[in-house]
Amino acid sequence: MIRSIYCPGQGERRQDLDPQEIRAIAQSGEGLLWVSLEDANDTEVVGILQTGFRFHPLAVNDCINDLYQAPKVDIFDDCLFIITHAVNAPSVDEEAVLHTAEFNLFLGANYVVTVAAGAAVTAVRDLWERMAVDDRHVERGPDYLAYMILDAQLLAYMPVLEELDRQADEVSDLAISDPTPQLLRRIQGLKHGILHLRRIIAPQREVMNRLSRDDLSQITDRHRIYFRDLYDHVVRVQDLSESLREMVIDNLDTYLTTMANRTNEIMKALALVSTIFLPLTFVAGVYGMNFEHMPELKWHTGYYMTWVIFALIVTGMLLLFRRRRWL
Repeated sequence: MIRSIYCPGQGERRQDLDPQEIRAIAQSGEGLLWVSLEDANDTEVVGILQTGFRFHPLAVNDCINDLYQAPKVDIFDDCLFIITHAVNAPSVDEEAVLHTAEFNLFLGANYVVTVAAGAAVTAVRDLWERMAVDDRHVERGPDYLAYMILDAQLLAYMPVLEELDRQADEVSDLAISDPTPQLLRRIQGLKHGILHLRRIIAPQREVMNRLSRDDLSQITDRHRIYFRDLYDHVVRVQDLSESLREMVIDNLDTYLTTMANRTNEIMKALALVSTIFLPLTFVAGVYGMNFEHMPELKWHTGYYMTWVIFALIVTGMLLLFRRRRWL
């Protein structure tokens, strides 16, 4: 889907512009133009970015490249090219697998161009709907609109972190009460999800720091404080993800400790059984020999006496184990 809206300083809003109109508006430097490419194919993306704006080929290639792109800020003569990553709360399933999506944003003198797919589309669509009923999002200029878009992307991280925190608490209890192999897979899923989250959050922190502190002509001084607010949000998300990582590592240690204790209890029980049967096996082995001259073999009560001996040995060893608190 390709959507575009142009808000001039005076006059009616215009939507669904063609590439020639987009190019003319971008060159004029007047009003505010937002072009949103949502789940668009490569041909559509290249057509708008090259025909409508004539962005640098490297930036266009980053938008259509399916490989992982780290969050970054590229500074061109007439615009900023920003790459971040978005995630949606519903993308966290029972196994805590995070499905993030790359989000691309071009910020110019009078325009904002966004290229989004997958999880990154939700925040863009929500903000687009809010623009239809609230002019404040467009009256402050393209840099403030870029702030609103990036802020919506960051806010989407909070439900994800809350869901991961809920699952980590649940796993923490199960690691003691019910440490099953399925629980281990769940802990590993949480761990991988949080590591993936930290991998994309760390460079986004540098992105927001650069937008809030560098002397960038596309961001006005009065709106730079909003990008500092974005930096604070990223720092908070990073701190929460670090706390979750430590919690999951503790859960894994608890699981392994619980399993080790259970194994020790099993080995202890087997060792006690083996220790009890050792003297019984010795007695049975002695009287199981086929020597001819064994006086006890002629006893009429020998069989019963053997069982009495067995009972005395077992009773004595159990009392000894209890006295030593091995039972």
